[in-house]
Parts: sequence; structure tokens; C-alpha cells
Amino acid sequence: MKELLLSILLVSTSFIHSQYCMLAGPTSTADSNVKSVQMTGALGTISYLGCPGVIGVQDLTVQNVTLNAGGTYSLSVEFGTCGGNYVGVGQIWIDFDQNMVFDPGESVGTWTGIPPTVATVFAVNVPANAQNGITRMRITQKEGGLLPLDPCAGFQWGSTMDFGITIANGIDCSGYLGDNTSNPIIVSQIPFTASGDNSYCYANDNLVYNSPDVYYRYDVAPIYNFLNVSLCGASFDTFLSVVDLNGNVIEYNDDYCGSQSAISFSTLGLGTIYFIVEGWGSEMGSYTLNIESSNVGLDALSGVNNLIYPNPNQGEFNLSSTGLVKIFNLMGALVFETELLNNHDINASELPNGTYFLQTESHTSLQKLIINK
Repeated sequence: MKELLLSILLVSTSFIHSQYCMLAGPTSTADSNVKSVQMTGALGTISYLGCPGVIGVQDLTVQNVTLNAGGTYSLSVEFGTCGGNYVGVGQIWIDFDQNMVFDPGESVGTWTGIPPTVATVFAVNVPANAQNGITRMRITQKEGGLLPLDPCAGFQWGSTMDFGITIANGIDCSGYLGDNTSNPIIVSQIPFTASGDNSYCYANDNLVYNSPDVYYRYDVAPIYNFLNVSLCGASFDTFLSVVDLNGNVIEYNDDYCGSQSAISFSTLGLGTIYFIVEGWGSEMGSYTLNIESSNVGLDALSGVNNLIYPNPNQGEFNLSSTGLVKIFNLMGALVFETELLNNHDINASELPNGTYFLQTESHTSLQKLIINK
């Protein structure tokens, strides 16, 4: 199982934003077909009459209604036929969380019967935490099928069609961070603790599972050689992975503390990495991400500490090096950065008194820097 998951991770961490499955629907225009769809929203109306049938997914998103989060609306669907009358089933989904997946929990109604039959009226209850914005409603009728239907499946007779839905008065996700590698939550220092919920405002970018993902970015500080990352205590079955800038998998875990995940791994040789929080399958919910580390310690610095003079100092000192210079505090946060060319004098007097780690481009070993004004 672990080898299979790793192979999936290696293929699926290319950070391609997910899209609605559009290779679904019937391969024949004959017989079973959705005959009509009627819906009036807070704004707008959907009014569709079927026949002749359409192969594949019928894109009718130009027909769009606005639904208010927390509201209830009537949807009338006549599961009919464009030919012979055969027993079949139908199902309707609305992608309320806008993760581009019609999740089982987003099903708003099902039907079983033999056309011709009168239209079925469904009460569509919009969750109070539905995400504001434009999303989709998918309606599928399958001849001879069984419930529940797969919204992404292909079959011979029936129909699959998408309508536009605009959610209003719900959750505004415009200010949320962490949806992908272009908009991650920044881990600024270690230790790090953050609470989140992937039930809304997040899409499925890491394609290991259908669950929405939350991305955390960390630029590895050289003072740490080991990281401990935990989702223990989350409200759902989690999956945790760590990848580099190119999507290469560094480590992952499914179940460590019950059905929650935890990882320990070496940071040696690593630069920028992403922690990806998601659920097993389509699982989602609230969580707390904890990141801790083992640092090298003040007495375990490699190399000879003779680059800095004087040391201790008042924030102004000479450095026997050139190139990029970085200064980290004891929690691993980058607090000062400069480029040295021919001038070896550094003025970091804005830093408060304390002990720091200094690293140069030409001397990668850490040096202890003490500022005492």
C-alpha cells in the first residue's frame, strides 16, 4: 500500500488545478433522457427542455440561478425519454464547496422510475457555509443504473448536464491563503502552530485524494536538521505529505495517531518545501498543524567561528566573507539578509540584543553571532 501511495504522489504532485470531470455521460442519443429542468433562484431562472439527446456532458452553464446560502429552493426535474421507456435512475449534485468535485455529501436528490412520469420536485437546501461564487449543478439520468450514481461515469443511454449556480451570502473565500503553491500559508518560524478547516474555501490541487488540500510553505532554516510535523487530534481522517518546489515527495503519512497523520524527517540539503494537509478519500474537517524541530544547538556548530569580528558586538561588525549573508534568530526565522561584494562591513544594529545564527554564501557552516548593545 505504501509503495502504491508513493507512486500516486510522484505522479500527482504537479500542482495542476483540478477541473470538473467532462468525460462523463451517455454514448447514445437514444431512449432515456432528462426531459425538463425548471428552477427559480433568488435571481435568475433555469428552464430546459430536452430531446433530442446529447452525447457526453451537456454544458448548459449559461443558464444560471443565484442561490442564497442557508436558503431552500424548489428544483423540478422530469426524468424522461427520447425514445423507448426503460427503468432507470437519476441523481443531482451541486458543488457547494467549489472544489470542482461533486462529492457524495453534495447530492441534493435522487430518482428511480420508468418514463413517462411527472416531474419530480426536489427541495434544495443550500448549506449556510456554502462558498460564494460561481459553481455547477450536475443532473444525471442513467438507464438501467443503480443508485448512488457516479457523476463522472460514462454509460450508454441517458443524459448528463451541467447548469450554472451562483452562491450568495455564504462564505467569502477571497482572503483565504493556502489553496495552492502560488498562494500558500507561510511558516515563518519554528515551532509553528496553525488551526484550519479544509471543508470550505479549498480545492483539490494535490491529486492523491479527492479531499481539498491546504498548502503551507517553509523555507528551511539551516539551524534545524530535523522536523516533526503532526495533525494528531484532527476531526477527520487525514493525509499529510511534504514535497519540494518541483513536487518531489520528501515524506508522507496516512495513519500515525489513530486515523490522523504525523511525520518526522531530516531537512539536510532541503530548501523550500510544502506541507500539504488533506483528507483520506473525500474526508475533510478541522485540524491543528504543529511543526517542531531539533536545532543544531549553540555548542554543535560546525566549522571554526572566526568569520565575525568583533563578536560579541553592538550590531556592527566585519565579516571575512563575500556574497549573500543571512542571519537567523533562535527560532529559525530569517531576520536579516544582505549581499556583500567588496565591502566586508555589516550594520545589523536594528536587531535586538540576543544570540543569532549567521550563514554566508561562501561558508555554509553556521556561525554564532552575539549582539549586545
